[in-house]
Parts: sequence; structure tokens; C-alpha cells
Amino acid sequence: MTLAWGIAATGRIAQTVGSFIAAHPDMRVAAVGSRHPGRGAALAAELGASRSHASYDALVADPDVDAVYVATPHAMHAEVVELALAAGLPVLCEKPLTHSLAETERLVGLAQGARVFLMEAMWTRFNPLVQQLGDLVHRGELGEVRSVHAAFGFVAPDDPAHRLWDPALGGGALLDLGIYPVDFARLLLGAPDRIQATGRIASTGVDADAGLLLTFPGGGRALLDVSLTAVLPSIATVSGTRAYAELGPAFHAPTWLRLTGPDGSTREVGVADRFAGYVGELEEVARCLAAGRTESDVMPLSETLATMIVLDRARLLLS
Repeated sequence: MTLAWGIAATGRIAQTVGSFIAAHPDMRVAAVGSRHPGRGAALAAELGASRSHASYDALVADPDVDAVYVATPHAMHAEVVELALAAGLPVLCEKPLTHSLAETERLVGLAQGARVFLMEAMWTRFNPLVQQLGDLVHRGELGEVRSVHAAFGFVAPDDPAHRLWDPALGGGALLDLGIYPVDFARLLLGAPDRIQATGRIASTGVDADAGLLLTFPGGGRALLDVSLTAVLPSIATVSGTRAYAELGPAFHAPTWLRLTGPDGSTREVGVADRFAGYVGELEEVARCLAAGRTESDVMPLSETLATMIVLDRARLLLS
């Protein structure tokens, strides 16, 4: 059975993920919803969708739509997700699910109460190298993990009205970029028992950059760095008592995984396409729906909530 998707929004990520849906043999784009009708019609034509809608209400009411992919700016996620859940439609929503812990808790409660599938589109978790690293860590091949280092940063447009700088659109380095290293560290070390943060607030009121130190009950720590004003190296390092691993060239979409032993010898243990995570998350939705599941066991809602707890606390410390 072909899974027919409705895509909410028309930005870059909607185009990218939409192209993978359109190319998948068991999926198709049925419709596009946008408050800018011209853009919606253009993306629908590009992705082979039969129609576009000028509102998200109309998109979720389309009888040809089996599931909704939400790719609006962060601050609009909750509105569209709620519409889809109310219509009984499964939802894959771009990260972060919402721009606050309270709003995330509300949507999770709605989805669980209605028993409708909801998953945050954390494509990193579906990259085969990230999954392979998780397996190596949990099998003890690195020994006891003592430290995780991860960074993600670039120079954002010098425009206060840009979504990355606009608090009304859920801007800021932590929400847009920080979710990746925080989720990555949590995947390997669990829930931190202490959160420390330092950084700088931009003139618009959002965090321009931030450094986080997370400590964990077992004694491990994560040093995380994000920035909208500097280009940061995106290679992640996971250091254990037996070996350390590196993911790169961008840990959130890695194409290689290397292990270095105590003698300094290095071996490459995996390669992957950097876009594998997009395909993986889409296929996970299809797998869960076919099995009658309302949550993914790879990216459950409890993980979305746990990461947002860290981000909320870090943002409060910077305010």
C-alpha cells in the first residue's frame, strides 16, 4: 500500500523531504498546504502532487491524505500538528516539535489521548552510522563513555527578521541547532542530572550562541557548542575507557564513523549516505502505521520530551 503524504509548508526542508517521499516506491505526495497559494501550487507540481491547499485546515481535511509532514517554522508546529491530530491523521513533525516544554507536553498529551501517531523528525536518529555508534556504545566496545563532544554552528543571515533571529518564529541557536547535540548526547548517555549553560543573547532576544556542559549520573559528561555567528566543526567525538569514536564530517548527518584504540590505531567502521536519515524516518513512520503503533520505538515521544527539558533549562539559564 502506498502511503500518501500531505506536506504542510513549502520551505527548503519541505522541498527536501518531499523529494524523498516522491522518489520512494511506496510513498507519494498527495497534497501540499501553504498559506501562500502560489508557492503551494509550485511545490505540488514539483513533487507530483495532484493538488495544493491554501490553508492547513483544508490540507488535513483532504480525504486523499494518509499522513501529514509538518515543515512550518518552529512557532507554527503546534498549530498544524493539533489540526492534524484532531483530524485523526498521523504526524511527522520537524524538529523541534514545539518551541517550549509546556507546548511539547500539550501536544504529546493530545496525541496519546487520541491514540494518533506522532513523531518528531529527528533524522539523525535514523542515520545508520549513528545507530551503529549507539550499538557500539551499548555493547561496551568503547568501554565506559566518559565524554561526548559535539558542535554545530554557522553564520546566520544578518537580518533581524530572519526566522533564526525572530523570537516569534522560535529562533535562536539552541532550538534550531542545539537540539542535535543535546539529543545525540542523550542518546548515548541518557538523562543528565546537571545542566550548565553559557552564551550570548542577540539584540532580538534569542540566543546567538551557547555552550552546554551536561553531567550524567554515571559520571559521564557532554560538552556541546552551538552558534549562529561562527562556523563550528561538526565532527562529534565519543570517548570511552577503551577507545574513542568520531562521526563526521557532520555528526547530525554523518557519512563516516571511525574508531581509535588505545594504541592510536584507527579503523573506519562504516560509511553512509548523508541523507539516509530522511529515508529512515519516513520508512519508520510507514512501519509504525502498518503495525498499528502510535509511537516509534526509535524516536518515542518520551525522548522528544526529555531533550526539550534540557533545551528549556539551558534557554532559561541564558535568559
